[in-house]
Amino acid sequence: MWEPGDATVAADLRPEIPHPARMYDYYLGGKDNFPADREAAERALAANPEFRSTARANRAFLRRAVRHVAGLGLDQFLDIGTGIPTAGNTHEIAQSVDPRARVVYVDNDPIVLSHARALMAGTAVGRTTVIQADLRDPAGVLAAADAERLLDFDRPVALVLCAVLHFLRDEDDPGKVVRELLAALAPGSHLILSHGTADFIPAEVRDRVTGVYDKATAPLVGRTRDQVRALLDGLDVLHPGVVTVPLWRPDATPAPGADRVSMYGAVARQP
Repeated sequence: MWEPGDATVAADLRPEIPHPARMYDYYLGGKDNFPADREAAERALAANPEFRSTARANRAFLRRAVRHVAGLGLDQFLDIGTGIPTAGNTHEIAQSVDPRARVVYVDNDPIVLSHARALMAGTAVGRTTVIQADLRDPAGVLAAADAERLLDFDRPVALVLCAVLHFLRDEDDPGKVVRELLAALAPGSHLILSHGTADFIPAEVRDRVTGVYDKATAPLVGRTRDQVRALLDGLDVLHPGVVTVPLWRPDATPAPGADRVSMYGAVARQP
């Protein structure tokens, strides 16, 4: 069952300013982006051609992680910073395991929301909803999800924060954001996390890429493995821990260089 969520969408679309979600859509080969997004994405690819393969590796990680968590019996997913829907999104994977699964997508870009609602309207999915809220306001995200009883916070929820926390500056305190979100979730909830890193690229490449995102609607802040691991403090991290995304429970033997992909991934359980 498709549910549109709040029909009110902000009018300030600003398609002339690159948005990370639409740039990500371009990396994945999607068509739901604008000239400004494509131009910025091409500048990022010129600085680091591996952006496209990293984006695809992250999507594959998301699918494996959602399938695993759904297989553990979790049937509620809160996916924040969802981006524009593409094949193998959270709701498709979760509902392939359990057709009753509830999935709430959250994004702050009205264009992403409009595309998501249009692409999923009328499809044969379980309870799937898209709402507008900002990750930097965890209380607002939780209130929006709770307002229509979209999720039952008395039962475990899978919180999905894939390739989104690296768009928060240090002053936004991503660790505090994660803690506030998890504090509202029942014991047994899980966090599916991926986060960009500059651990494996030269400083000049990092600076060129971040310069592109500085002109977009959000910055790009790569963090070290230790910094990503700190985001999971207090949680039980599932095997194999914090690893580059191709190495998290791969379906097949990873390709050479998989241990140097610029994205870490992990799944953790809330005690």
